[in-house]
Amino acid sequence: QVQLLESGGGLVQAGGSLRLSCVASGGTFSRFAMGWFRQAPGKEREFVAVISWSGTHYADSVKGRFTISRDNAKNTVYLQMNSLKPEDTAVYYCAASYQYTVTSDRYAYWGQGTQVTVSS
Repeated sequence: QVQLLESGGGLVQAGGSLRLSCVASGGTFSRFAMGWFRQAPGKEREFVAVISWSGTHYADSVKGRFTISRDNAKNTVYLQMNSLKPEDTAVYYCAASYQYTVTSDRYAYWGQGTQVTVSS
């Protein structure tokens, strides 16, 4: 059973930066595609970014501002978020999939989420 634990969320002013981390345990981390998703109040969960051996892919809304990376030696995936906007406010989740995909249903394992709040 893979367990994922996110950290790094918080309150930041618009234009600021945060770096989220997600540490995995209980599985072979390098085999997974790792994704970040977010869910704002009253909205559906949405794809943010994914990274695997195939490369990286971003939602249009974060392209050029967010960067996903991973350190397989540390079983950790990161999401560097720059130029944050109030509309980035959400709970951010990391997830692990056996496929390189943007579809949340194809992610087998999920973290508990970390809150990111961007004030205007």
